[in-house]
Amino acid sequence: MITLKTVRVERFAVDGSFIISRGAKTEVDVVYCEVTDGTLVGRGEGTPIYYEGETAELCADAIETRASQNRPLTREDLLQTMMEGAARNALDAALWDLEVRMTGTPLWKLAGLPEPEPLVTAYTISLNDPATMQADAKSAAAKGYPLLKLKMDGEADLERVTAVRLGAPDARLIIDANEAWGDIDIEEMTSELKILGVELIEQPVAAGLEDNLEGVMSSLPLCADESCHVAEDIERIASRFQAVNIKLDKAGGLTEALRLSEAAKARGLKTMVGCMLSSSLGIHPAFHLAQTADWVDLDGPALLADDRIGGFRFEGGKISLPR
Repeated sequence: MITLKTVRVERFAVDGSFIISRGAKTEVDVVYCEVTDGTLVGRGEGTPIYYEGETAELCADAIETRASQNRPLTREDLLQTMMEGAARNALDAALWDLEVRMTGTPLWKLAGLPEPEPLVTAYTISLNDPATMQADAKSAAAKGYPLLKLKMDGEADLERVTAVRLGAPDARLIIDANEAWGDIDIEEMTSELKILGVELIEQPVAAGLEDNLEGVMSSLPLCADESCHVAEDIERIASRFQAVNIKLDKAGGLTEALRLSEAAKARGLKTMVGCMLSSSLGIHPAFHLAQTADWVDLDGPALLADDRIGGFRFEGGKISLPR
């Protein structure tokens, strides 16, 4: 019988600050949990989806409540008894980890995924004035990151991207509007950004306003983030977007994320596997799913002042499993 061993809130400092259209973060709280079969222990971590009203404390409470129920603590049962989100993700990850330890089978085999290899990951350039973003992009490129993800807010964004292109002339660029382009002419903006070498626009409009994208002739593929959490969302957004950003904290774990990835690809959508700010423990299952993705954005641990011991390696613009 599998039971909850421990659950707690942990805090990690950000290296500098992480700035998007919704505000700045200098630290991130995560929910950490362990499950056990009485001998072995599996670990998991989730980062609350703050724009959905989640907090680490609420997630910890949700995990304790689920564990106290007279139901089997299995990944399949979690899908029936918990809402998607960081709490379910942390428990789901811990159960996968425990199964790996109980069976001696690596996670990629259990999940039916390719054997993991190092992957090029995007590196986030926080929202700032054009000159600062140019300097940050130049620094990231000097560290070997070939793919940069630029945070935007709907004001002076073209100037920001132009500045970044000057700072990192050879970098591939992804734009993350974080729902801030509701008043932007997307057709005109994407035409200009395509000239600057941008290859993808993430979440231009607010979740719930996807109908505003119907009929828009974007020069660049649009990627759903806040608009798509679980597999059932695909039918609703498939005609407005050409890609979907799969985050395990949104989906509520790798178990649901696998379903989401399959549903997206069945509708001809490309996939990105992304993350919230988190430690390497938090993105461990996502790294395995990312082996099947078109874009990878798993720089969460690289943005922290200090990661967990034995975390992922970030070298030459790639993320690799610990040695």
